[in-house]
Amino acid sequence: MTIIDRGCWERGCACYDSRVADETVEVAPRNDVLEEVAKEIEKMTAFGNDTIASFACFVRDMKK
Repeated sequence: MTIIDRGCWERGCACYDSRVADETVEVAPRNDVLEEVAKEIEKMTAFGNDTIASFACFVRDMKK
């Protein structure tokens, strides 16, 4: 499933491939999308814990 920001969906700039048969789209408020992104960032293991936490905090600070 692809989660897309409502404003992006309404402007028509949503990036998903409609040709993929099993692709579903959930249009969600911006804050919900940013929280999902932050949660996925926290799962990363490529960088140190401080870097990951800082980046997740940065994404959360983008909420309105």
